[in-house]
Amino acid sequence: MVFAPRTAIVTGSDSGIGRATAVALAAAGMDVGITWHTDEQGARETSQEVRALGRKSVTARLDTTDLPGCGQVIDHLAAELGSLDVFVNNAGTGDGKPFLELDFPTWMDTLNTNLNGAFVCLQHAAKKMVASGREGRLIAVTSVHETQPRVGSAAYTASKHGLGGLMKVMALELGRYGITVNSVAPGEIATPMTDQHDDDPHRAERPGIPLGRPGDAREIAAVVAFLASPAASYVTGASWPVDGGMLQMGPQGGSHIASTDWMEA
Repeated sequence: MVFAPRTAIVTGSDSGIGRATAVALAAAGMDVGITWHTDEQGARETSQEVRALGRKSVTARLDTTDLPGCGQVIDHLAAELGSLDVFVNNAGTGDGKPFLELDFPTWMDTLNTNLNGAFVCLQHAAKKMVASGREGRLIAVTSVHETQPRVGSAAYTASKHGLGGLMKVMALELGRYGITVNSVAPGEIATPMTDQHDDDPHRAERPGIPLGRPGDAREIAAVVAFLASPAASYVTGASWPVDGGMLQMGPQGGSHIASTDWMEA
């Protein structure tokens, strides 16, 4: 286990899972590149947490719908850090529109944010790692909807299915360079994206989840940090559900649903 990561970039790290991940990687000894889309103050706060741990942080605005220009932001941050050992693709969005109401611009915005922009950023990061001649870690935060659908999330589910497949192909192609490629697939996590701002997930009840509650962003970050570490040197091409057991509830949930409410977004 000779891989010793010193630098990382975490996209969408102004809040939620991204912020928790940036802090976890800083705690593991890495300097961190932080990106934000609309919340510059949030990025500053993440940066302060990273620096409080004694690590360097650099920040930049990233719009993953700026194609293919968003890749230049990754190049810039890698140059500022001096190298790139770990790249975490966390930036994403959802739209919540049912299929029959989904307009094409919304469809494209979701796919550009979650999939096309992710492709560009991941490719730029991978090229940096290959050029360095050292090992590297590429990690995507996907979703349980990488493998399972949800009513009212046609574009989101399609984008996450696509991202999960992309990561598996990358794992096959980049292994020769000593680069591992893995996904982390969260379930319901208490973050701004799920309208849970700083809520304590241990106080919320979710009877349909085996662990009975939503997750904490730090519980996702812990798995990302493991995949970025030397201890995960023989893990690649995998998708790690971090969902409190949600994905195991398909047949159980299906057989116990007593109304058609699930059909509504």
